[in-house]
Amino acid sequence: MHKEEIAELIKNGESVTVEFKEGFDKKTVETVVAFSNTIGGVILIGVTDKGEMKGVSIGKETLKNWVNKVSQSTDPRVIPDVELVDISGKNIVVLKVKEFPIKPVSINGRCFRRVGNSNHMMTPQEISEMHMHSIGMSWDAFPARDKTIEDIELSKVERYIESANSTGRRRIKEKPLEVLRKLEMVKEDKVTWAAILLFGRNPQSPLLQSAVHCGRFKKDKTVILDDLMVETDLINQVDEVMKFITRHISVRYEFNGKPKRKEIWEYPLEALREAVINAIVHRDYTSTSNIQVEIYDDRICILNPGRLLPGITVDDLYRKEHSSIIRNKLIAQVFYDIGYIEKYGSGTLKIVDLCGVHGLPPPEFQEISSGFMVTFRKDVYTEEYLHSLGLNERQIKAVLYVREKGRITNREYREMNGCSRNTATNDLRDLVNKKILRESGEKGAGAYYVIAQ
Repeated sequence: MHKEEIAELIKNGESVTVEFKEGFDKKTVETVVAFSNTIGGVILIGVTDKGEMKGVSIGKETLKNWVNKVSQSTDPRVIPDVELVDISGKNIVVLKVKEFPIKPVSINGRCFRRVGNSNHMMTPQEISEMHMHSIGMSWDAFPARDKTIEDIELSKVERYIESANSTGRRRIKEKPLEVLRKLEMVKEDKVTWAAILLFGRNPQSPLLQSAVHCGRFKKDKTVILDDLMVETDLINQVDEVMKFITRHISVRYEFNGKPKRKEIWEYPLEALREAVINAIVHRDYTSTSNIQVEIYDDRICILNPGRLLPGITVDDLYRKEHSSIIRNKLIAQVFYDIGYIEKYGSGTLKIVDLCGVHGLPPPEFQEISSGFMVTFRKDVYTEEYLHSLGLNERQIKAVLYVREKGRITNREYREMNGCSRNTATNDLRDLVNKKILRESGEKGAGAYYVIAQ
């Protein structure tokens, strides 16, 4: 690795693929395991957590011992590439770790994966799912215990056939039962979980967690305005959840001379629908939790049990059409056939674009302890969001004032916060640089600040 590449890694800090270590220790091996179970990465030894290069004093024999230590401590054995680089007279050791093909890799019986810039110890459930995924298996293709063909509602399969034929993505002439066999949802007269969840007479038996729990709250969950448990097959869940959402968000109408008025919803319905579909298709159905759709005064949160699968990071969801890594392959195929999924790996980008066109801030994609969450915000200028941008209390107070009053002057800023002219000027300049406010009016005493968008 070139010195310039190492300098750039240090400059950008630790991440999902970069770790700094002052010296080699047990935690270093844990990071090797975490990188092996995620998307690979680079460990720089001789660099502090804050990115300060201290270097290490070692020879070739020590490097060989480190590689042996990693190999002997990991199962299956991982052998990282190692390189010693001299930067300004300081030795930096570069350990390059590739993503391991058959997962998970463990150290002393414990498995780790990379989440953000830290290592997360995996639960037995995560270990099982990672192994299934790495060998090409899908949970929804397993036989559903105690279920038979009698538990399938063939009229639902007929509706699927009609929808798939109308989209043109699959030409189907066979009868419903033969279609299920062709889709591998019925194998030797054993019914799979996908068949039950998509076409079952009672999809929530015994998987009570496959329902979607919808709620309408005030600012927090202490005040519940409405509550609904959507218990139906996965395809119908999409429409039922969207009905609940549209019942609790506002709409206005525009008349542009055409016979039909135009509906303008406070959130882009297509983006919300895409997020609901993603949650239903990609959730972990072995988890005992429901998908949760929470509607508040200022935001909508969609919580999906199940973290992102290895090979996808949160950053990928914003920046590129990520690789098609699917948790429930049979379910995803049916949703694609009927046109609910346009292109694998493009759904989150579509959501981001739709929010931008609608004049809303980008949705927040987050991995949390209980799964994966998407948050849509009605207004970028909420106190919570402004805090996340690193604004101080004076600046937050001023932005909320401008949102209400429309403008603010330097003098009003000083009076509001009891601060000096220099402080006010610096704070306001920072808000302009961050493109939250923009300066308007005449320069000097006549200047004032308004919302940038």
